[in-house]
Formats: sequence, C-alpha cells, structure tokens
Amino acid sequence: MFEALRQAYGIRTPGALQPKTKTYSGFAAAYQPALITYRSDLWAKAQAVPNTWDDVLTGARRIKLLDGKPAVFSLAPEHNCEQTLRSIMYSFGASEQDADGRPTLKSQATLDTLRYVKNLFEQAMIPDVLGWDGASNNRFMLTGEGCLTVDSLSIPRAAESMKLDFAGDLRLAAMPAGPASRLGSFGFYTYSIWKFAENPEGAKQFLIDYVGQSNAAFLASGFQNMPCYPATVPDLEGLTGAAGNGIAAKYGLMKDVASWTTNVGHPGYTNPAVSEIYARGIVSKMFADVATGRLTPEQALDGADGEERAIFNSWRERGHL
Repeated sequence: MFEALRQAYGIRTPGALQPKTKTYSGFAAAYQPALITYRSDLWAKAQAVPNTWDDVLTGARRIKLLDGKPAVFSLAPEHNCEQTLRSIMYSFGASEQDADGRPTLKSQATLDTLRYVKNLFEQAMIPDVLGWDGASNNRFMLTGEGCLTVDSLSIPRAAESMKLDFAGDLRLAAMPAGPASRLGSFGFYTYSIWKFAENPEGAKQFLIDYVGQSNAAFLASGFQNMPCYPATVPDLEGLTGAAGNGIAAKYGLMKDVASWTTNVGHPGYTNPAVSEIYARGIVSKMFADVATGRLTPEQALDGADGEERAIFNSWRERGHL
C-alpha cells in the first residue's frame, strides 16, 4: 500500500509512524487546522485585531466591556478545549514533552500560559465555558453572542448556510502568535485496518483511491478537510483565493495553515503517553483549576506534572517510548 501511494502521489511518509516500535498506527489523508473565528465588526469597533494572544486578551476584554460579547474557549475536558489549550501552550513555548519524548510540562512557560488563560477567563470570558461540550462554542458563536473562538471552518460555513445576518462579519485569522511562536494544534482523520479484517487488500485500495480524491473531498468539505499530502490538491491557493462571494477575503489564508499547524505532542511526535494525557483531560483540568481559583498555578502544575510523569513512565516501561 505504502509503495503504491509513493508511486501514485509521491507520498514519502504515508502513515503515523511510531519511531520507537517502528510500526504505523494509522493512515491520515486529511486534517482540520485550528483557526480563529471572530466578529470583524466588533473587533473593528474596538480598534483591535486578534493577531497575538496579547491582542486577544486586550481586544476581547474591550469588546466584552463595550458590547457584552465575550471570547469563548471551552475549559471543559473535551477535544476543542484540549486542542485550544495546547495551541496556546505551544505558542508560549510550553509543551507536554520535548522532541525526544521526555516530559516537560513543568516549566516557567507553562506557568506563564496558566496565568494568561486565567486572565483571559476572568476578563473576557464567561463561566459557562467550564461545562461546555465539543459543539458549544459553535452554538454560542452562531447566536451572535460571542466575539471570538478557536475552531475549524465550521462556524462561518454554518453561518453562511443558515444565512445569518452577521455571516459576513464572521472572519478567520491565523492562530495568534505568542511569546515563543505562532502554532496551532489540529485534528486529523486517521484510518486503521484491523488485523482480522475480512478484506484488508480491498481496504488498502480504498485508502489509495480515497487519497486520489483529496481535491474533491477538500471542496465537498468547504475547505475543512485540508490534505495531508499537498500534491493531491495542487491548486489549493487558487481554490481558496477564488474571486467572488468574498471567498478570497475570508478563506485565502487557508493556503498558509501548514506554516502554523503542528501535532499534539509538539515538538515531539504523538505517542501513547501524550494520547493518554489528552484522553484523561489532564491539561484541561489543570487550566480550569487555575482559571477558577481552585488551585494556584504552581499547585495545579505540580499535580499535572506528577500525573504526566507517571503516565510517561508507564508507557516507557512497556517499551513504547
């Protein structure tokens, strides 16, 4: 299968390779990058743009005071929260691990990120976000009550479909820059073929053919399914920068998403330890405890660091790290 993909599409790294075990855990054809969705009318009124995380704090605080419309990021243990908080962490130079897979959560950069999110929560957000699910930010923004959130393209696309009065004011921006970099975590679609599958060769051929239809999938998804292998959508810039209907103004930045998009586990690779930390909501709980004042940043980080190290040690003992 991998050789066929290489020959057909020039794909060199066609699967999710685990360096330690030298095995592929799956095959991904597309990903959904994290983007900022914001109300351009509200941000213009506040004379601000969400280019950096400092801009997000100062601009959203001003908008909440002027118009009563908060910035909304989930602080509950669900996937939007996990991705958003990692995006902010990576931009501040914090991470769960280093490039060699060693736990690094306990750092000054993580403390700085915790303090930032606490300020954002207190000054520009609402308490409801502590109990949100994965679609709550979409629903809230589509009521017109929010000024900014982190998501894929789903919110502006839904607003267009629903013909909402403010659909034209919903704009996209790159993930804000932090003190260390401009980075956003992302979600991706990974396919695996079970060893007990009845027709593994047919499944492999399906994936090969599916990759060959990446251009059609990209268009059908409304630009949400970004190709993992750019050669399969060679005119991405032309498609997202097309004239008419405001497409270029709203979606032209899609050609650049790879420059700020990274994986969960940055700057290392996604591995079982990182996946368990994600699944158990350790990062989201740490931030929620600090945002609400239940724990100090130092206390929350100490607790999360202890859980993280125990998870890494467990997977290392099993030979997966």
